[in-house]
Amino acid sequence: MTRLPMGLRPLELGGGHVVAGDRVRLELPAGRQSYADAQVDDTAGRDRSQLRWRPPLILELQARVSPATPTGTLGFGFWNDPFALGLGAEGGSRRLPAPPQALWFFYGSAPNDLSLAGMAGPGWRAASLRSPAWPSFVFLPAAAAAWLVSWMPVVRQPLLALGARGLAAAEAPLTSGLDSWHSYRLQWCTDRADFWVDQTHVLTAPTPPAGPLGFVAWIDNQYAVVTGRGPIRFGVMETGAPQSLELEGLSIRQL
Repeated sequence: MTRLPMGLRPLELGGGHVVAGDRVRLELPAGRQSYADAQVDDTAGRDRSQLRWRPPLILELQARVSPATPTGTLGFGFWNDPFALGLGAEGGSRRLPAPPQALWFFYGSAPNDLSLAGMAGPGWRAASLRSPAWPSFVFLPAAAAAWLVSWMPVVRQPLLALGARGLAAAEAPLTSGLDSWHSYRLQWCTDRADFWVDQTHVLTAPTPPAGPLGFVAWIDNQYAVVTGRGPIRFGVMETGAPQSLELEGLSIRQL
């Protein structure tokens, strides 16, 4: 495998495969019924306080996906790797879960539904999520309580709405087809984040994460349903055909 750009490291789980050359290609095989992930990131081996990227900066790349409607989730952008409990993979640090922070282009197939900013259901979107900076010893019991409450219809909506008050989320649907090459640009400033697709502005997020965050690009076969209208659910889906995410021209420039 040719060396990955910008110090990125591969993560290959459940048959996922990373191919690096003039382009970076993240591949999942057909027929996977357990979790599979092909990912590149620069978070491995770093504490969250040491992640590489803070505003102001500009991220630019071109991307294409195959097939047009893959199964699971995929995307690229910045996050704090919030759920890396005990992985320690490829030299990665052993972090406790933390409130998620994300600034990225994200796709989820049905039944994925993460309607944090009022955009319900699956689809392709630009998105920003800033969570309260709770320490892990607060976040872990709060997350467990949220999961339990989500299974109690009488109290679900008011209690989950109360817990979501500290979230700042923004998202916008994208109409660019996944299976053709498009240019993506993200400008992350301290007081806003702006997203473009093919030079068309698609979203301003007025309260982006503060950072630091790490870069990640991935494709996997998982789903998550977190809506407040029903139980919180997670799982994996069978990949009916091979699927891939290709990236080229990756550039991150501090301003």
